[in-house]
Amino acid sequence: MARTLTGYIRDIPDFPKKGILFRDITPLLRDARTLKRAMAELAGQVKRKKIDAVVGVESRGFIFGAPLALSLGAGFVPVRKPGKLPFATFKQRCSLEYGVTDLEIHTDALRKGERVLIADDLLATGGTAAGVVKLCRRLGAKVVGISVLVELTALKGRRLLPGIPVYSLIRY
Repeated sequence: MARTLTGYIRDIPDFPKKGILFRDITPLLRDARTLKRAMAELAGQVKRKKIDAVVGVESRGFIFGAPLALSLGAGFVPVRKPGKLPFATFKQRCSLEYGVTDLEIHTDALRKGERVLIADDLLATGGTAAGVVKLCRRLGAKVVGISVLVELTALKGRRLLPGIPVYSLIRY
């Protein structure tokens, strides 16, 4: 019998700091069949949403976002840390589980009215996703969903994303 997707997630206690149980997705990424299955399931959750662009959040959101975009016949837009994008950008401060960070998007990355799916590896407290939603809306795009491999439900990340559907394959 094939392992479930959760069978490919490794628990790392006390990483990145004491008291945190880190969910390591690298075994899932390493197994081609399982990665392909996860990508097909993620795409299947949103295939009827008529998505124009998938916005991937640096850096693991790129792993899931680009293949999702190809699967959905959509473009891919990277959201990166400051100073990594070569053209004019908008910046947004995001609250994280362990502090704060800034993220940037090109000022011409999305057009008004475009239907956008945000992709990342994990939804925890929701701060990063909420910040990316603000960036997309600043450009006039309509965020039609957030797609993640793993959702840490105890951290209640959805509370920062009212009215936006969250699609996750694995929930802890």
